[in-house]
Amino acid sequence: MPTHSSSTSETCDLLVVGSGAAGLAAAVTAAKSGLHVILAEKEPVIGGTTAWSGGWIWAPCNPVAKRHGIDEDTSGPRTYLEAVLGNNFNPELVDAFLQAAPEMVGFFEDKTDLTFDCGAVIPDTYSHQPGAGFGGRSVIAQPYDARKLGKDLDLLRKPMRETTFWGMTIQAGPDLRAFMTVMRSVKSLAYVTRRVTRHLMDLALYGRGMQLRNGNALVGRLLRSALDAGVDIRPEHAVARLIKNDGKVEGATLHTPDGEIDILAKRGVVLASGGYSHDLPRRNRTFPHPETHRALATEASTGDGLRLGEDAGGHQADDLASYGAWCPVSEVTWPDGKTGVFPHIIDRGKPGVIGVLADGKRFCNEGLGYHDYVRDMLTALPEGVEAASWLICDHRFLRRYGLGIVRPAPVPHQSCIKSGYLKTGKTIADLARACGIDPDGLTGTVTAYNDHAEQGEDPAFGRGTTPYMRLQGDPDVTPNPNVAPIIKAPFYAVKVIPGSFGTFAGLQTDGSARVLDDTGAPIPGLYAAGTDMASVMGGHYPAGGINLGPALTFGFIAGRHAAESSS
Repeated sequence: MPTHSSSTSETCDLLVVGSGAAGLAAAVTAAKSGLHVILAEKEPVIGGTTAWSGGWIWAPCNPVAKRHGIDEDTSGPRTYLEAVLGNNFNPELVDAFLQAAPEMVGFFEDKTDLTFDCGAVIPDTYSHQPGAGFGGRSVIAQPYDARKLGKDLDLLRKPMRETTFWGMTIQAGPDLRAFMTVMRSVKSLAYVTRRVTRHLMDLALYGRGMQLRNGNALVGRLLRSALDAGVDIRPEHAVARLIKNDGKVEGATLHTPDGEIDILAKRGVVLASGGYSHDLPRRNRTFPHPETHRALATEASTGDGLRLGEDAGGHQADDLASYGAWCPVSEVTWPDGKTGVFPHIIDRGKPGVIGVLADGKRFCNEGLGYHDYVRDMLTALPEGVEAASWLICDHRFLRRYGLGIVRPAPVPHQSCIKSGYLKTGKTIADLARACGIDPDGLTGTVTAYNDHAEQGEDPAFGRGTTPYMRLQGDPDVTPNPNVAPIIKAPFYAVKVIPGSFGTFAGLQTDGSARVLDDTGAPIPGLYAAGTDMASVMGGHYPAGGINLGPALTFGFIAGRHAAESSS
């Protein structure tokens, strides 16, 4: 018998739960295939955590790369994933992803408003592994003029305050480099002046930034595509429960501003609600040091999809290398009293900064991936010690690159010292005491680091020895773009704690994005994608963009599979 009780009902072909990259991809794909699609989003805005993200998409063998002369088959990325994922390598999911990722990119470029730029020089994180790529496997949505959303602009989630400049998104690559070199290049100054002037005009006219980049551009383009394809987008519609009949999922009951409504979905339901970053009981059971952890996902990521899937007979994956996509973060208190979290993605790779624990000692190669930094920090922590580290730099570094929310010159930094976010000291020992770090330990560490950094060397951890690391550095610093001494007083530090972009441990699925029951069989009518699906990467982080790449790809797979299935 059906398990629904609402007196009001509607019918569609496919119901999608959640409006991040995975949900929008599934909705647009199915709608472009002729299905009547309803997209339910419990928040008043669209985009989920995707709208806050850097926007990079790992999609090997994509047609954008081929246009740039980078042509490879799937054997290379498959070999690479097999090497990095080890025992967490799932051939069915990996092969489904590698086959569909280039098809997904081509579909959206050909059929929708989503177009991409090529990450032609972006290498995979572990260059020493067999099959590693050195460019072209990553793409990013092209910048987007938000005015093209017209009256639907208010549906678009604004980017994070912490990762913007007065609400203006800045994209990694030439855009970011212009801002970083504004005091050293006339060309950069002219470019930044144009960008900032237009942004200020947009703020005056629209109350928000309109030059969309990064994840905000991705969501803006997908939202435009969904609207054009006729997707019925319903904000403030939260799923209360799935409607099941003889083991098949046939729709869901939604909480709406006007009461409950049953949505009967002939081709099924796609769960893409954003994972469980803010489901505290589940997070406390699965995350290391949950008492310190700060999530970068939106507060709406409360595990709705996992609970719905489990109620239908699905299961959360418990065999992953990590339960979350780790990232080092710092806690921010703004002058207006609001608080936030800043992700340390870029600053760690620049020359002249090191990460240390409370004993003053380094514990990792700071220039490797953000996931690696947190993993190594947690591994190195002594028992019973707070899960925290400090990024240490000098005055030259701070004014050239910034640190966390501290922007480089000419933006002043005194307010960050006054708020306590940025610690400072006239000597390394003074800085250590200000942070609660062992002064002798930190002094010894910085002295040892400087002895080799003068020659651009880091024998302790090998900074700057791979293409990935060198790309994160400063090409104007030689001989090593990732290494420079810490010598110019005063000295500075920012406290960094474990954080995450989202969760890896979603529902177990097959290669068609169908949720599996306890026998390993697909549950009829139920799909999962994005962070509601167990990561194809098995809890590893082999390249930038491994969250959004699979989210878009398996959303595309789910939408296509639903369109090709019988009602």
